[in-house]
Amino acid sequence: MSQASRALAYAFESGALAERRAFFLRAEDPPFAAIDCEQSFRPDFLKLKRATPKIENGSWPLGLVLLTKHKEESFANIARAWSLLEPGGTLVCSGSNDDGAASLEKQAGKAFGLAGTLSKFHCRVFWITKGAAEPPAYWRGLAGLQPVGDSTWRSRPGIFSWDRIDEGSALLARHLPGDLSGDIADFGCGWGYLARQMLQPAVSRIDLIDAEHLALDAARANLADPRASFHWLDLTREPAPSTYDAIVCNPPFHTGRASTPALGQSMIEAAARALKPGGRFYMVANRGLPYEPMLKASFASFEILADNNKFKVTKAAADPALSPRAEAFRRRKESPPRSR
Repeated sequence: MSQASRALAYAFESGALAERRAFFLRAEDPPFAAIDCEQSFRPDFLKLKRATPKIENGSWPLGLVLLTKHKEESFANIARAWSLLEPGGTLVCSGSNDDGAASLEKQAGKAFGLAGTLSKFHCRVFWITKGAAEPPAYWRGLAGLQPVGDSTWRSRPGIFSWDRIDEGSALLARHLPGDLSGDIADFGCGWGYLARQMLQPAVSRIDLIDAEHLALDAARANLADPRASFHWLDLTREPAPSTYDAIVCNPPFHTGRASTPALGQSMIEAAARALKPGGRFYMVANRGLPYEPMLKASFASFEILADNNKFKVTKAAADPALSPRAEAFRRRKESPPRSR
């Protein structure tokens, strides 16, 4: 549980706020029962006993929002939460001081007026009563897909590099081969930039896989191609849906503000398991991250395609002979379902 969740729970335990039927955006462990939880990030979703990746509509007397380190995402979530509150309802926001919660509190107070605040566990909790005021138009706009780059792309806050083409992905796109074919995948697809570059004529199918449900919503908007399918999975814990002739990946390496190279290492392991014999794996990563030993250990061959002193693009290939793990996966996919 994050400090912001602890502070939110304290607001109810201390009697500052009363429990009512509620919804909870960016939910973690809920502070009491009778809460409808929304969590679009798969690893956190899997920790919750009852949740949905998106609350579409409804009306509640109480709304809870965990603020994130991304200001624009918090603006968007406050605007969405406002639309889900019944008139006279209470919206409660909690966030870490390190993530700018004090500044967001001031901006929310200016937009709506505050009904109350408290400080606990190096976090700010503030609440608002829904009256006639509406969220600023800019906040409401951020709750939907926004133009990116040349405006043929759409994205939104809450997605990695939501408002620009990531420099590492752009470098990897320039070094993708022109002979991709068969079944391919983008592991950690984000809003779909690399996947669109991969859709070459000989490709029969592409799986876009991401742990963030918001990213898949944007990717669907950016890839209107019948060969594309979309999968909400945590590849560090859940198996890929198939095996592939080629996989590309710009792996995550942060958990919150902390650098977590193990995330990228888990993605490399997932790719090694999911490649067909002789399949190719193309990856970009910050050049200082310790991925090369695992690439060398997990694949039959490995080479560096580009290094611009900030990012490194690598290519690895699976052994032409089917690995035991890939063979086991193939047998599971091809075996008939057991009768019950």
